Amino acid sequence: MSNSLVEKKNNVWEMTLKRLNGTMSLLNLKPGMKKYLCEPRKIIEVAVTVKMDNGDINIFKGYRVQHNTNRGPAKGGIRYHQDVYLDEIKALAMLMTWKCAVAGIPFGGSKGGVKVNPSELSKRELENLTRRYTFEIIQNIGPEKDIPAPDVGTNAQVMAWIMDTYSIDKGYGVPGVVTGKPIALGGSLGREEATGRGCVYSILSALKVSNIDTTNLKVVIQGFGNVGSNAAKILYDLGFKIIAVSDVRGGIYNKKGIDPYRVLKHVEKTGSVINYRESENIAGSKIFELDCDILIPAALENQITKGNASKIKAKIIAEAANAPTTPDADEILKDNDIFIIPDILCNAGGVTVSYFEWVQGRDAYFWSKRKVNLQLRDVMDKAFYEVYDIHKKNKVDMRTAASILGVGRVAEAVKLRGIYP
Repeated sequence: MSNSLVEKKNNVWEMTLKRLNGTMSLLNLKPGMKKYLCEPRKIIEVAVTVKMDNGDINIFKGYRVQHNTNRGPAKGGIRYHQDVYLDEIKALAMLMTWKCAVAGIPFGGSKGGVKVNPSELSKRELENLTRRYTFEIIQNIGPEKDIPAPDVGTNAQVMAWIMDTYSIDKGYGVPGVVTGKPIALGGSLGREEATGRGCVYSILSALKVSNIDTTNLKVVIQGFGNVGSNAAKILYDLGFKIIAVSDVRGGIYNKKGIDPYRVLKHVEKTGSVINYRESENIAGSKIFELDCDILIPAALENQITKGNASKIKAKIIAEAANAPTTPDADEILKDNDIFIIPDILCNAGGVTVSYFEWVQGRDAYFWSKRKVNLQLRDVMDKAFYEVYDIHKKNKVDMRTAASILGVGRVAEAVKLRGIYP
């Protein structure tokens, strides 16, 4: 592994802690509370043993980190990716804690992952991996304990396998052990596009407070997976012009606009956005240099850095991904007067509708898609304006304001519950 890759990986956890320490200082928290909030409550590392289709045995490294449960059960996705590592999972679990608090939903934060490239596994091998990983962490998850959900490299089918494995162990069906399930197994309508839709609701609020005319606004999206593609479709339907999108293989650009529905059909056929006939191919790194009004990073962490932040021309950055912007880049973006909708606010739509799914499952009463979307908008609007009010009142940037809100709510819960014994 190269030194640069190691530094990049270590930076995610360090970046998260650095931002947390700054927020805790603004909140004047006591030293003991600071120590408590910095440490994950539980870290689980497992060897995931899988029998491959050719009969060989392979072992993959798996993790589950529960950062905080003072406001409710832990909640967080499971990631299947070849670059998964413990510090990343710790950082994402912590961000989930603040995200749930900012959204005002009664969950704490967790995250899980397996170091594997899922595209290299057959469906049977993927199922074997999922069921074995579930077996290894089964004592630490549950509808009142820790509730997994889809993330990078996982989907509704993976959640179905987790639910089934957990239910077999318990001896009865437990649909509430995961969210993001197939509709046929108790999933919620609107869950698949929830993160992208929540991102759009945040953008609409940001445009309103910024007094920006929404006519013919140009949008660039980095990452065209579930979140990026759904945000693109919703914005396109609202009349925004999607001029560029990208994925791991590169990007496409058309200054006259791109139809994301057609791009998705192209992706289904070819596996990538590149070579879409109604656009020109561009390098993935160029996606940040395009002249646009709204930039949506919807891929992995650490994408906007000191090296490319000065090239960004957008008026608004909507962080649909987790931790896409480094602290050094934040300073540059602030100096350039770019309005940032931070990740723990902007992409909270996914965990919000996961909460709705959890509630619906407990009540055995399921909502219409219209109700889900309306309730999501209520939550996202409320969270945005609570963060925006702190931003204006305390004269801090939006990221700091969101952290003040989220960390403050968790610290209050810790104080009220106390430390046992």
